[in-house]
Amino acid sequence: MDTILEGGFSSPVLNSQTAFRAVMDALANPGTVQKLVAPLSTHRRLGPELVSILLTLSDHDTPIWLDDTLRSDPAVTEFIAFHTGAPVVAEPGRAMFAFASAAAALPRLDQFNLGTQEYPDRSTTIVLAVEALTGGEQLVVRGPGIKDHGHINLVGLPEDFFAQWSANRELFPRGIDLLLVADGAVMGLPRTTRISEGH
Repeated sequence: MDTILEGGFSSPVLNSQTAFRAVMDALANPGTVQKLVAPLSTHRRLGPELVSILLTLSDHDTPIWLDDTLRSDPAVTEFIAFHTGAPVVAEPGRAMFAFASAAAALPRLDQFNLGTQEYPDRSTTIVLAVEALTGGEQLVVRGPGIKDHGHINLVGLPEDFFAQWSANRELFPRGIDLLLVADGAVMGLPRTTRISEGH
């Protein structure tokens, strides 16, 4: 218990600023890998990457959603209450940020808050822990922040990710933004990014 409560950033202000910059760079440059700041310690279900972003983006004014595995673990909810005070909501559509420990634990993207035409920025940002940010099938990414096109090769995306992401893009300016984390790093896929199979 003590480890959970003490396992924040070693230098909260500086570390959260550095992690925030990594998240912003990831979203501004889709498909690139940005290094995150590692917290002092983590819980086995709440990996270091999820902790780093959670500490950086959430506070008592930001409702967050956790997958069933995370939400059912008292150590995880106590860690969040102690370090951020963020209210944990059961309904994905009420969350400003959502944290999932694996693709299988993530509801369909359209279950989250997709924003409105007037306030598209009120949509949910999903933080998904994947198996790896490299080593998987090569995918092509295009869109704002990407010169011509780029390549990503993630391991551990949802099975029907392409169909879900295509539907999400069609909602623009509404839609969710996605942060993928693994191996101490983060990759951003904002709603404007087009993803296709191929080379």
